Amino acid sequence: MNAPVRDIIQSEGSAQAGPVLSVSGLAKAFGGTPVLHGLDFAVHAGVATALIGANGSGKSTAMKCLIRLVEPDAGRVEMLGRDVTTLAPRALRAFRSQVGMVWQKHNLVPRLSALTNVVHGVQARRAGPRTWFQSIAPQAVRDEALTCLDRVGLADKALQRVDSLSGGQQQRVAIARMLMQRPALILADEPDASLDPQSGEEVMRLLANLARQDGLTLLFISHRMEHTLAFSDHILGLQKGRIVMDQATAQSDATRLRRFFEE
Repeated sequence: MNAPVRDIIQSEGSAQAGPVLSVSGLAKAFGGTPVLHGLDFAVHAGVATALIGANGSGKSTAMKCLIRLVEPDAGRVEMLGRDVTTLAPRALRAFRSQVGMVWQKHNLVPRLSALTNVVHGVQARRAGPRTWFQSIAPQAVRDEALTCLDRVGLADKALQRVDSLSGGQQQRVAIARMLMQRPALILADEPDASLDPQSGEEVMRLLANLARQDGLTLLFISHRMEHTLAFSDHILGLQKGRIVMDQATAQSDATRLRRFFEE
């Protein structure tokens, strides 16, 4: 794939619908050392946005602040119509169920089957012991989990233990589990980082295509310039905790982007 997953006309049309994520004045410091310096940006509905920057620029911290896995020191985060920064703990947990998260580490249960791991995704919507194992899950839940595995190309691996799968396959299982949540928004923190180049590209293409098919908004951190150009509609460039690039992918090029990955 050599072009963004949506053309610029689609991006502009989505932008008119308004942002699903609006960030203003987001700041965070650790041990008195500032990491984020008052970030301001927006992510629009249906758009795949890449957050890029060199190591230590604050990318992962920024993403974790969005859902308060890391508590920001200042600023406002409005996501899916809610002010995330003011949510009480119980409301915050309920809100997070609407956000699909894909991390560098797959966070699967190695000794359980791929299907059971995907069934766990339904816990965002329902609770109880019948969400713990595929063998006792309601038929509708089991069928939906199988469909999610099929969408990531692993229906034939449903009953295999996760620890018998390759790294790329495990990340696909993690993506299927995320789809099981029925999320309204996807956040992905370098989902290809632990994979070899071929598997990493396959995972990024899969994630971008699934988001497009379901009309979902995708914000992903990328450490590979080619993935940024291929799979995003919009780019946010972070340097030393500040947004210094905010533009459509179609308006950028490899020469300009290279410094974000080399500095």
